[in-house]
Amino acid sequence: MNRRRFLKYASGLLFASLPGFNLFYGCDGKQQTAEAFIGKVAGYDENIAAVISAGFRELNVTENEIRGKRVLLKPNLVEPHRGMGHITTHPLLLRGAIEAFMGFGAHEVLVAEGPGHCRDSFRVLEESGLTDILREDRIRFMDLNYQSWFTVPNAGHATRLKSLTFPTILKEVDWIVSVPKMKTHHWAGVTLSMKNLFGVMPGMFYGWPKNVFHAAGIESAILDINATLKPHFAIVDGIVGMEGDGPIMGTPKTAGVLVMGKNLPAVDATSCRIMGINPRKVRYLADATGLGPIQEPIILQRGETIKSVHTSFSLLDKIEAHRRLMVESS
Repeated sequence: MNRRRFLKYASGLLFASLPGFNLFYGCDGKQQTAEAFIGKVAGYDENIAAVISAGFRELNVTENEIRGKRVLLKPNLVEPHRGMGHITTHPLLLRGAIEAFMGFGAHEVLVAEGPGHCRDSFRVLEESGLTDILREDRIRFMDLNYQSWFTVPNAGHATRLKSLTFPTILKEVDWIVSVPKMKTHHWAGVTLSMKNLFGVMPGMFYGWPKNVFHAAGIESAILDINATLKPHFAIVDGIVGMEGDGPIMGTPKTAGVLVMGKNLPAVDATSCRIMGINPRKVRYLADATGLGPIQEPIILQRGETIKSVHTSFSLLDKIEAHRRLMVESS
């Protein structure tokens, strides 16, 4: 992040703190919006690349935006569990994303992850079933836990952390794409594209499972990471997600959807509504002012309607973060 970009964001935070000011109203007084695409996908054997490419077109992502660019896909490979496809982003979903970006002219697509629960990233990669896909498609994998790094000021200021340290590869690519699993979460309520970016933070700095951010406050850390990194796109794997005691101990939940967009709060809010969860009850989404809208009327829905794919995910009363989500609110 350069000085000009940082000052621009900091100024936005200052104005956002003023009574009655909403960052999603431009200087012309018009309310700013975001877009989210929902695509139906019944199973991982379908033509996922075609659905993602259709989403690009619906979201006005042109070949000119992708041609010649380096694209980093960040899946959710939280922990090694062979044959437990509801825990990690599915390899065939990643293959579809790779094919879609390459079909739009990307110079290179690579996959990168820094697993939070296991120090051996390549063991996690192997157990996920992704190794064969990457080998066959000749796609590089980057272990973000042990990369060289760079440090920038914390642009979010939601935690007390003054700076954040990222793997160097993140400033060498043109597109950072969060490719999470659609899951409930026992601390954050839900884990989607914004929470998935915990995995870009190097374990050699932040510990396992990113203990520094747990101590600083998970929800606040999500905001800081997203505000500072400014990811470019999200593709949520909701073909088979996880309900109950996620992100690891829950049970499979078939939703049959992909949710995509350039604005991660809008994508996550849309995903929540598909899951039967009010995004205003998810603390980090409710506090995402300046990062993106979560209000349904100002998220321009592309593809399928939320109603047509609505699939309620089970929440557990014994989990505090879930109890907050159970409170009825319009």
